[in-house]
Amino acid sequence: MKHASAAALDALEPLLSEVRRAVGLIERKRGIFYRRSRAFLHFHEDAAGMFADVKLSDDGDYTRLRVSTAAERKAFLVALKKVLVT
Repeated sequence: MKHASAAALDALEPLLSEVRRAVGLIERKRGIFYRRSRAFLHFHEDAAGMFADVKLSDDGDYTRLRVSTAAERKAFLVALKKVLVT
């Protein structure tokens, strides 16, 4: 699974705009976000769709969430906001 291309990130721009508003995240490169100076979130694309790799727990491992549909993007934002308030 490859990192999201510029075209894929263009398709995710409304989602990226929401993520950019999240408190505590810094976008070091388009679509790649850091939290407390550590990599926290990035996006992938493949034939199965678009995915976000995000650190939802303190164990340092990424959780892969599908973000291809509006419902998936909404669920992703809910999970993201939940982890950012802790």
